[in-house]
Amino acid sequence: MLQNNNSKNPSISLHNTHVKLLAFDLLTLTPPSSPDQPFTRKSIPITRLETLGTITLRDHKPSKFLRFAIDDGTGCIPCILWLNHLTSPHLARRRSPQDLCLLADAAARSAEVVKVGVVARVRGRVTAFKGRVQVTVTDVVGERDPNAEILHWVDCVKLARNCYNLVTFSSSS
Repeated sequence: MLQNNNSKNPSISLHNTHVKLLAFDLLTLTPPSSPDQPFTRKSIPITRLETLGTITLRDHKPSKFLRFAIDDGTGCIPCILWLNHLTSPHLARRRSPQDLCLLADAAARSAEVVKVGVVARVRGRVTAFKGRVQVTVTDVVGERDPNAEILHWVDCVKLARNCYNLVTFSSSS
């Protein structure tokens, strides 16, 4: 949500927005001071991410999780895709059975895409594991366009230069 109180002091809230970041930027986010706080980039909270690159690592624990890494040329982003929607007591308390089935189906479809060497677009929440940043994946889409990686880089640089680096965070948003 972009807010502009006046033309000299734009402010931005990126809460629940899939921010396009390159790995080198993501891996240098400021860690949260407490578990319920988000990572930040130049004082702007970052809760969700979109990235694109080549899958370079895959660790699959059936019916539990799929851990993988995606390399965009500036670094490797650790990702986790949970596959335990139908067996998790935590999720069973929070979601309806129909929602859990839909989430499990979507996760299974995303897991089919994750293969070493595949170029993929990944979206998810920015989270921490053992004190390090990772992406808790909500969806993975294989990318067929040979220009997709370059276009993603251009988008990331352009957004950083023209949006993320110019704005100040407003806590009222």
